Amino acid sequence: MEKQQNMPTNTPAKRRVLGPCSHILVAANTGSWRMERPQVDEEACIRCGICSKYCPTACITVNKEGCPLEFDWHYCKGCGICANECPRQALSMIPEGSGE
Repeated sequence: MEKQQNMPTNTPAKRRVLGPCSHILVAANTGSWRMERPQVDEEACIRCGICSKYCPTACITVNKEGCPLEFDWHYCKGCGICANECPRQALSMIPEGSGE
């Protein structure tokens, strides 16, 4: 297990590693697993950052200046935790590949 934790990765420094298995998963482009993706309702979003805090792969960036949320689609797994934790229900999960 120690060997896995010390493996170098090509990921940005902002990535949180939550355990030995997640360290390996974060190292790969795992966005291709996604069946659904989050969609933001910009009018409802207050940019509180709760979605970013709960994201297990830290792939959500919240800009307080009124810019839309930014997702790193290479690492978003479509787990829906962000949509579940949003206090304003500003995130919803839509099927991957939909034109919305």
